[in-house]
Amino acid sequence: MHGNGAQKDWDSFEGGLGSAMKQTGEGFSVAGRPLVDGGIARGRRRTVLRRSAAVSGSVAALAVIGLGGSYVTGGFGAAQHGGNGAAVGAQSTENAGTPEQQVFRTLANLLPEGHISEQPAGGAGGAGKQKRPPAASVVYDDGHGKAAMSVALSRQNPDSKLNDDEFSCPDKNLNVYEACSATTLKDGSRLVLFKGWEYPDRREDTKWWYADLLTPEGYRVSVSEWNAPAEKGAPVSRPAPPLSLDRMEALARAEEWRPILASVPEPAEQTPAQPAPRGLSGDVILGRLTEQLPDGLTVKASGKQESEYAYVVVDDGRGKSFVQINVQPDMSDVEGDLFGSDTKVLTDGTKVTTYQGPGEKGGKGVKTRQVDTMRPDGFRVVISAFNSANQSAAAGRKDPALTLAELQKIATSKVWRNN
Repeated sequence: MHGNGAQKDWDSFEGGLGSAMKQTGEGFSVAGRPLVDGGIARGRRRTVLRRSAAVSGSVAALAVIGLGGSYVTGGFGAAQHGGNGAAVGAQSTENAGTPEQQVFRTLANLLPEGHISEQPAGGAGGAGKQKRPPAASVVYDDGHGKAAMSVALSRQNPDSKLNDDEFSCPDKNLNVYEACSATTLKDGSRLVLFKGWEYPDRREDTKWWYADLLTPEGYRVSVSEWNAPAEKGAPVSRPAPPLSLDRMEALARAEEWRPILASVPEPAEQTPAQPAPRGLSGDVILGRLTEQLPDGLTVKASGKQESEYAYVVVDDGRGKSFVQINVQPDMSDVEGDLFGSDTKVLTDGTKVTTYQGPGEKGGKGVKTRQVDTMRPDGFRVVISAFNSANQSAAAGRKDPALTLAELQKIATSKVWRNN
């Protein structure tokens, strides 16, 4: 499986994990369609997981070239349980070369028997010149089909405060997934185990499972796997990713990662303060949205982000309807993309556009109504309603619960300008 065989594995992985950095911007659309795709909270977590997993780039590729391109792995956890190590385990972690090489070798030692090859360089040669957390992105085949896998190791200040959406399960009204658990282990480590899909709307059958571990010392191990040889853009090659969540947990918790993690520089004692969130908080937006809903609607569920976004699921007796809103200051730079020649201008200078039609990311029969507004100073409020309980579910009623007129009344309300 060396030589041409390894190259085939590499080619099948082109354009896969290296595209993960695009996730950061997927929550924003300037096309006048629904602004939030229901995945921003999920997107933040994915960005954390993938920021390291996607950066190995040319460094990892060079590392694997030096190692021969591909390997046959040993039994899962061989080093942990006293079994025979894989061929790649003949060299100790301390002498395995770069951190990327160490991650690759360690992963190959810990995986069940099979064939493993590293992700190719995939683009800019300058990526490897930057000092990045150690990571590996590989294609693994246990004889039941190729699967993309990634491991990212990082270190953070043990005293740093986690964001609300870190080490917690995604909001089920914003994300569709099969299973998720978020637990605190006996040693104080935080662990999230997740079974879902690469595309929450299930437009492709690519499954994405992950284990994310943060220890009390600030060591973080993030492991992801897919049931295809690439995260995106490759046909599904097996019914499910190769490792169960129990085995993913064991992989993330393996002691073999410790020497590599210990070699990662300690985070600075004082990190720069994070900029304050723009605009209104999610709590405030949710409260004001709820207060302005038309009579006859019962709120069945609700949610928010730290700032700028909130949603409610309402029911008027004819089925659930998902309603979401973004309140964004300083958006003048995209005004030309959002508001065209058909824009209506109110007496106070507020620009208004409307959309009514199929839901962009919705399930079968999903319709959406949306009103997008912008004040003269760039203050934007965009609100949309669906005829489903969330954007990824099939339609549960004929039309959204709110009319365009009701949505416009909420979007143009003066309450959004009150701090």
